[in-house]
Amino acid sequence: MLLITGASGGLGSLIARRAADHPGHPDGIRFGTRAPDGPGQVRVDFDDPDSLDFTGVDTLLLISAGYGEDDRVIARHGAAVSAAERDGVRHVVYTSLTGAGDHLPYALPHRWTERRLRGSALAWTVLRNGLYAELLGALAAPGPDGVITAPLGAGRLAAVAREDLAEVALGVALAPDAHAGQVYELVGDRPLGGAELAAAVGARYAPGSLAEARTALSGPDAAPFQPPMLVTTYSAIAAGFLDTPDTGTLRRLLGRSPRPALEVYAKTAAASGV
Repeated sequence: MLLITGASGGLGSLIARRAADHPGHPDGIRFGTRAPDGPGQVRVDFDDPDSLDFTGVDTLLLISAGYGEDDRVIARHGAAVSAAERDGVRHVVYTSLTGAGDHLPYALPHRWTERRLRGSALAWTVLRNGLYAELLGALAAPGPDGVITAPLGAGRLAAVAREDLAEVALGVALAPDAHAGQVYELVGDRPLGGAELAAAVGARYAPGSLAEARTALSGPDAAPFQPPMLVTTYSAIAAGFLDTPDTGTLRRLLGRSPRPALEVYAKTAAASGV
């Protein structure tokens, strides 16, 4: 049986929707979520390790368990891997972060999880996902005045469509033996800069400062870890650490050309209503 965790999240829900149409559903595929309420769903809550039960699971598609302070994310992933070892899971497919993202503050739990898997007796595959084009649509959307002020500088981002990452993840999880021990870098094939983003949505690009971005992000609803996380993402893009394009891995695993990230960005930015 294949179990997909995080099935109600952004990436996980896309994977689950694809998997629901697979001939093996519902007998061969289950969807893990904290509050199951549909066919094939089971309770999987990494914040409650005692509740984890992977009995009968052959392949675990472990979707990264959300952003948070490092100790919390590491505890979540550690609980999942330990439960997989205990319950006889054979293969774990883990959605990690692109290696180019090592400068990002949320990289550490991903690298810890990769190391934990390597040190286990489990078969594993690591999908190092690039930053989503949809995220770029949120972080670099034009304001009401039609100006993009995101502090990207002259930097560029090899953003990737989340739908493509979902397609790859399900394909690998359905045939894990062919990908055992592999670490795949999954980024976009065309790095995007502020001027291109602006042209795509009929806006003007006038990047602000990181300090201004930090102030704007530090609202009353922001968790303490969120402003530095997002500001450092801007900084890494501006400094040119996330602009290396796909060398063919994403295209090969998809079996086709990736979705144009610029189009995904424009659609996401338009949906934000600004």
